[in-house]
Amino acid sequence: MNSKLLNLIDFFKKQSVLVIGDTMIDKFVWGKVKRISPEAPVPVVEVTKETQVLGGAANVANNIIALGAKAYMVSIIGNDLNGKVLIELFKEKKVNSDYLVYDEKRPTIVKTRIIAVSQQLVRVDKEVKGQLERCTENKLISSIESLIPKVDAVIISDYGKGVVCQKVLKKAIALARKYKIPVTVDPKVEHFKKYKKITTMTPNEKEAIEGMNAKNIETDFEVANLGKRILKTLNSESVVITRGEKGMTLIESNNKITNIPTRAKEVYDVTGAGDTVISTMTLALGAKADLLTAAEIANFAAGIVVAKLGTATTTPEELKNVIGEFYK
Repeated sequence: MNSKLLNLIDFFKKQSVLVIGDTMIDKFVWGKVKRISPEAPVPVVEVTKETQVLGGAANVANNIIALGAKAYMVSIIGNDLNGKVLIELFKEKKVNSDYLVYDEKRPTIVKTRIIAVSQQLVRVDKEVKGQLERCTENKLISSIESLIPKVDAVIISDYGKGVVCQKVLKKAIALARKYKIPVTVDPKVEHFKKYKKITTMTPNEKEAIEGMNAKNIETDFEVANLGKRILKTLNSESVVITRGEKGMTLIESNNKITNIPTRAKEVYDVTGAGDTVISTMTLALGAKADLLTAAEIANFAAGIVVAKLGTATTTPEELKNVIGEFYK
């Protein structure tokens, strides 16, 4: 398994992945609190710095780039100042943003977190959600039609903001199947039963339970049965249910169940771990790995990023080192 996984990592740099989903800017306002406002019983934050990073589906594309592959982004942004900022962030990370669709009626999504004394005090979301106009849907589909013949895999990263509508979802899955490339989904609970005929999806345990309206799911046996229900509902090839300190469970359409224990030595922050799991697994599948091998390597990647603070990524070198140490 050691050499198999290490050789697979070398194929990542030959992969191109299309990421479809809701992009946003994650903005952080850092500061100090020394007093309470005389206007209301709230802290006054003295700002010391501001940072902006790729968020939502854009962070999935960022993970693909960090792993050495190429990433194409299909999403909606506003024709506004934040849209220009987002384009610059894509350029910095070398994510291809040529196929983004501009929507005059939707501002670029920005999630602003105000942080002081190592605590998040408040989050402010600027967004417009809901049904897309038909012309916007058609532009997204046109971008997808142009890109799928050029890529090795497709990721659908659904944050429920509107990009992953039924029309776009069905077209992306149908084209991926036509070109015989894997299509993977990081799901939104509200849309859980719409991801039909995909290669795999990677919900965490909470998302899987809520998506299927299940109850009292605790044991390995109950998680496996939940996975089987998901596959039957979606008519899909597999599902990977991530389970925190318990690792992950892979359920395949041939009824094969594999519990993969966590490879994390330390857990500082789980932020962005789901993005790393689906990115790594999709690259492995694009490189023709089987489902179990893809899940194994994604599990190692998750173990790396949860040991880092903040929304983190991992690199081929880090993956090779961790896998090499594990099998030593």
